[in-house]
This record gives sequence, structure tokens and C-alpha cells, in this order.
Amino acid sequence: MTDSDPTRIIIDTDTAGDDTQALVLAATSDRVEIEGVTICAGNVPFDNQVENAKYTLEQAGVADEVPVYEGVRSPLQKDHKFAEYIHGEGGLGGELFPDTGIPSADEHAVDFIVRSARENPGEITLVCIAPLTNLAVALQHEPDLPALLDEVLIMGGAVNTLGNITPTAEYNFWVDPDAAAIVLDAFETKLVDWGVTVRDSTFDTDVFEEIEAMGTPLGDFYLTITEAVREFNKQSDHDSLGDDVTTQPDSLTVATLLEPDIVEEATTYHVAVDDREGMTRGYSLVDELGVTDEEHRTRVIESVDGDRFQQMMLDAFRHGDPHRGK
Repeated sequence: MTDSDPTRIIIDTDTAGDDTQALVLAATSDRVEIEGVTICAGNVPFDNQVENAKYTLEQAGVADEVPVYEGVRSPLQKDHKFAEYIHGEGGLGGELFPDTGIPSADEHAVDFIVRSARENPGEITLVCIAPLTNLAVALQHEPDLPALLDEVLIMGGAVNTLGNITPTAEYNFWVDPDAAAIVLDAFETKLVDWGVTVRDSTFDTDVFEEIEAMGTPLGDFYLTITEAVREFNKQSDHDSLGDDVTTQPDSLTVATLLEPDIVEEATTYHVAVDDREGMTRGYSLVDELGVTDEEHRTRVIESVDGDRFQQMMLDAFRHGDPHRGK
């Protein structure tokens, strides 16, 4: 593999809402090659997540090239609730319920992750935009996985800010805090958290109007899947979200991989996750002051060029190429 070759990635997703747009962004980029999409328990009922992923890959024109692997159907130990109250019933805005007829891959998602890493040591990047259950189980199957993967990029946590499912936790880490604790302890990772998502990836009505004016299939798909979340955000008490806006956490995560120079600031910290049940379930402890003696191994992305990110998304919708404006 040379520096000019596309990065080989596996996207681990609980496909609803913005997960679909992260898939679109990756599928329309020539800088990555999607080896497969793996599904993990999270946002909505599991079978909806599977169909949502296949439908999204169809919309992006890569369903014949990118297999979908079904993974772990529940968190390691905890019960969790779905986020259909945000994403709409089924996860795609509440009105779209795909039935693609596309078969899933025969192999379990965990086995696929492990096999891909073993057969291609140092060449596979894992992009985790779901709870981390699949990766935690994969680590149990292959203890050398941290050395076999090229990079692990995670959307999760709330870095010293309010969460989006409880005051202390972001949804992905809250769903399976046991898995998140295992993964952050074992792997050197890059982390895109809820805080940077709100600061640097929020779209408003001006953006929605521009997307609507495009009249493209990918733009229309975005408007469909964001209908429910826009209504939810209008009712939010959060200072940044109490309006007709959307956030793009999963797409932002993928964008930092596609164009690393959009990252304006990042620092490596010790990060741990509270796996206890109760008020602090899923809390991500980020030692920004360096007061612990623990190893600093999580690269936390703290600031992103939001204007460039927005242009990447618009170019993907309009031209099928997120790098068109660069």
C-alpha cells in the first residue's frame, strides 16, 4: 500500500439518522475504500439498522460493492432504550422503512473485523460511529487486535460537557459503557465527541434551503432522514439546539478521516468510561489537566473547521464528491 492508495476502512454503525450520512460521505469519497459495514445494537431496532445501511449504500451507488455484516444485537451487560424519539420510527425520519431485499453477508460482523485485521495487519482503519460492542467482542476474540488495526476512530463521549442522553453521557457510550470502557483501555484511538459535534457541525435553515434547492437524490435523502431530528431539536432546552437545526456527529467523524487537515486542534488525554449503572453511566472522564497517573492514549479532536466540513457535505450531496471544493 502506498500513500496515494485509499485508506481501507470498516464502518461500524447503528444505522439511523446521521449514521446514514456518514456512510454517504465515505461512499462518495475516493480517499477511502469501504471493506464492509458492520451493524451494532444502538439507535433503533436491529433489523431496521441493517436495512437502513443497505438502503443508504444503494442511494450512494455502492450496494453491490460493500457488504453489510450483522453484529452483536445487544450491549454486553446493560439494557438500553432506542433513540427513535430523535430519529423517528425506524430511524430514517419516521416515514421511510426500506426493504431492499439485499442479503447480509454470511459472516458475523465480529468475525469479519477480526479476520480483516489478521489478514491485513496494519492496513485496516475501523470507524466506530455506534456503541462499541462489536469492537469489544472482537478484542475478546483477538487480543492482538490493537496492534493489527491501523487506526480506530470513534464517535462517542462528552468531553467535559453535557451529554445528549443524560446530563453526564453521550448516547453511544451510554448504550454500552462496558464496551466503551474496554475499548478505550485497550486501544489507542481518535475521538470525536458530542461537544465538538455541537460546536462545529450544526446545520441551520440556510443550509437546509441550499440542500433543498439542489434537488439531488442524496440531498433529498438527507432532508428526509433529518425531518424528525429537526422537530426534536426545535423543542430542545439546549442553548445550541433549541431551533431548526441538526448536528452531524457521525459525518463529522468520517470527515476528519477523509480530510485530516479540517482538524484545527487535538490533544491526547487519558480517557476512561464509567461502566456502572446509575446517574453517571457512560460518563467519559477526560483528564484535560493531567491530574491522574494514567497513560494518555486517546487523541481527542477538540476543534474542526466547520465551514470546510459543511462544504464537504454539500459537495457530496450536489456532486457526489465531498472533495469537489478542494
